[in-house]
Amino acid sequence: MAGLAVPTWDPQTALLIGAILFEAIVLYVGYGGLERLVGPRLMELLVGGDSGVGQ
Repeated sequence: MAGLAVPTWDPQTALLIGAILFEAIVLYVGYGGLERLVGPRLMELLVGGDSGVGQ
């Protein structure tokens, strides 16, 4: 039966995929935190005081 064979994994390939996923998670969390920290102040600076961001 074709298509039922389980593919074998190369350990280096699995390590590379794991490293890429870990990097993506770190960047997602890091940029999310940075946006929460700097975002409101930056928007107030760019848009102006009447934007309602700081309220």
